[in-house]
Amino acid sequence: MSDPGGPARFDRTGRDAPADSTGPIGPAEGAALLGPWIGPGARHASAILAVSGGPDSTALMGCAALLPRGVPLVVATVDHGLRPGSAAEADSVAGLAARLGLSHRTLAWTGPKPAARLQEAARAARYRLLAELAREVGAGLVLTAHTLDDQAETVLMRLCAGSGPAGLAGMAPSRALDGLTLGRPFLSVPKARLVATCEARGWPFLRDPSNTDPRFGRARLRGLLPLLAAEGLTAPRLARLAGRLRRDEAALAAAAETALRDLLRESGGEGRLVLDGPGLAALPEAMVLRVVGLAAAAVLRTAPVLRTAPEHRGADLLPDAAVYPPRLERLERVVLGKVLPALRDGAPCRRTVAGVLLAAGRGRLTVTPEPPRRAGRPRGGPGTG
Repeated sequence: MSDPGGPARFDRTGRDAPADSTGPIGPAEGAALLGPWIGPGARHASAILAVSGGPDSTALMGCAALLPRGVPLVVATVDHGLRPGSAAEADSVAGLAARLGLSHRTLAWTGPKPAARLQEAARAARYRLLAELAREVGAGLVLTAHTLDDQAETVLMRLCAGSGPAGLAGMAPSRALDGLTLGRPFLSVPKARLVATCEARGWPFLRDPSNTDPRFGRARLRGLLPLLAAEGLTAPRLARLAGRLRRDEAALAAAAETALRDLLRESGGEGRLVLDGPGLAALPEAMVLRVVGLAAAAVLRTAPVLRTAPEHRGADLLPDAAVYPPRLERLERVVLGKVLPALRDGAPCRRTVAGVLLAAGRGRLTVTPEPPRRAGRPRGGPGTG
């Protein structure tokens, strides 16, 4: 059985639930949402439930406990140690887990905490700790309680950051997590329904003050959602946009991978790819950006020294030491503004972007890791950018 990608939504009678439903999740819908992941016949031997104690993850834990048990479950709470009382909050989750008949583990994020981009660092630490626990207990699956509202906020945040179609596709229902599978069974469910589920079942939950802390960008955008909804830009519409873009992105990504294979002329094991220049230049600009982005990511993965550019620093905290294609704005400026015109004109050109060197010349585009800067030499000498 493959991992579910977008489970159907049903109400308590098993009928299709309206998209704006605010009622609690009943047994039939809970089975439809979670059964493919952890019910009888699920393909993973065991699973981790990531539960912070908020209403979303509490509903995940409670609904999972009500299912006919298909795989062993371990509830995991990450104590980030970022505010007083976090240990007590983890203990309260452990108490409810015991009441529901589930085992529980508290995972502590120890060591120094960064002053900048704290939420990003906390997220990376959280996934690292969850993956470590999964390997320890032999679980192949980690489930989180991301909701439709979370998806809408993610799309808005990425829109503000200047993301392209891949970023605006939002969160996927499942993805790889350090050799495991990360699943989001509630991604189509509004948060209000999970709150209603906890209240209807008498499952106590916590309120995270950071969710309304204006110091954090997500919290500020969350406060704008009611205003946007009044103009028609509702959370379901933002989530629907993400789904459409994810569908298109999958097709375009597959086409770009095929194009990269077709254009590849040389491949070195030390992080070096040589592409056919005229063939690349003949592609539509959107496909050129994708092919070069894939080539850059491939080079950074195989190079002896990885992630030299600032946007890749800290990527070792991400699942599978992930290396993603360079940001779209950087690619557009360098590839469309400099490299592609040079390929079309047959002129030499050398430009750096996101840790890689793009060298056009003699009918080829060579992609290699950016060479280290020499002492006393300013970044970006002649012919670089």
